[in-house]
Amino acid sequence: MHTFPHAAVIFALASAFLFALTNHFQSLGLEGSDARTGSIINIATGAVFYWVLAPFYLESWYWFTWGAVLFALVGIIRPSLSSFLAIQSIHVMGPTLTSALTATSPIFGAVIAVFLLGEELDLKTTIGILAVVAGAVVATYRPQGIARDWALWAVALPLGAALVRVAGHAGTKIGLADVPSPSFAVMVSNTVSLVIALAAFRMQGRRSAGTMRSNLWFVASGISAAVSLHFLNSALQIGTMVAVVPVVSATPVFTMLLGLFVFRREAFSWRTLATIALVVPGVILVAIK
Repeated sequence: MHTFPHAAVIFALASAFLFALTNHFQSLGLEGSDARTGSIINIATGAVFYWVLAPFYLESWYWFTWGAVLFALVGIIRPSLSSFLAIQSIHVMGPTLTSALTATSPIFGAVIAVFLLGEELDLKTTIGILAVVAGAVVATYRPQGIARDWALWAVALPLGAALVRVAGHAGTKIGLADVPSPSFAVMVSNTVSLVIALAAFRMQGRRSAGTMRSNLWFVASGISAAVSLHFLNSALQIGTMVAVVPVVSATPVFTMLLGLFVFRREAFSWRTLATIALVVPGVILVAIK
């Protein structure tokens, strides 16, 4: 695969931007629907999107590989579980705080990359990862005396989503060494995840909720998430997980900027500035060679 300099970083940044866009689309959808319905529409949209495009990238031998098995295993936990946790977190805590807490994924990613994939973690990258995580901590800080409008247990939602996503990244990266198709990886994972999500939805006796408007926002988030995963998988295919995961964790910066200038759902605060001041240099430290 021929790439240009810093291609992995550029793909990872594109993925981060689209993840941020997904967060806002999901937040808008939740105004007229619930997390479970939104999660299923999100996943289904991504699966259909890549099945429609399959004639342009799919080769028959892909199905008879260990890579396909790994992509299917990833689909058991991502995006069904990670998407549900993230959407529920957005519902409880909002899109910016959710993105900030899921930015702790570089810690999980570094541990998995070093001990499972045998990647190296140098001092520069370590400092960059810590800066990104520090930005997430600053974004969640509330001065003494100012009450949170969400319960402390809710922190487990975005952290759980971060851990699940990173575990999926590792499985995908290993699978891409066998089947070099980021699009096929998304298609298989989303399809398996959709089957599981629909089965759980039916077993629980739930009914779909939401208005046409809210469901359209979830469709938009599904397309955005699916394309984001393609860029992420492309970055993982040509780069190291130690470098890619922290760059993707720049999502909070894009979420804030989109909230400020596009969706008009955020306001500048010292936490906003501090998060950007920590996350951006952290990403740069991870990206430079």
